Amino acid sequence: MIALCAKRCGKFVSVVIFDTDIIIWAQRGKRSIADFINENTPRKTSIITYMEFIQFAQDKKQLALCKNFFSTFEFETLPLTANISHRASTYIERFSLSHGMEINDALIAATAFEHGLPLATTNYKDYQMIEGLNLLKLKVS
Repeated sequence: MIALCAKRCGKFVSVVIFDTDIIIWAQRGKRSIADFINENTPRKTSIITYMEFIQFAQDKKQLALCKNFFSTFEFETLPLTANISHRASTYIERFSLSHGMEINDALIAATAFEHGLPLATTNYKDYQMIEGLNLLKLKVS
């Protein structure tokens, strides 16, 4: 697979898992984030990100727009597995008290870790304590 240059963050990447915040920033019209998404294919995300994103739809029209976003950009939504669930539970045990780790973040991080893919996020602080997790920190501009 040919590595693509993520110009906005100055790193070479190929396939990444997109955190929920990346999807939200793109929807809000942040060009640098939208460009990053466009430059990286195939596009992958956790089922948790998908559910977090669509839960904020306030009516059927917004729900359709959210679902259409994932479809239009051809995101592959990665399901939870026993290994992802187990890893996420260890993250919660280790980091919920010390770092305030939340269940959704633990599941997203575990998905990236188990698939051996970098996690693209603007919320570095939510994941920085996880040893071995490949984080791709983006800045909103």
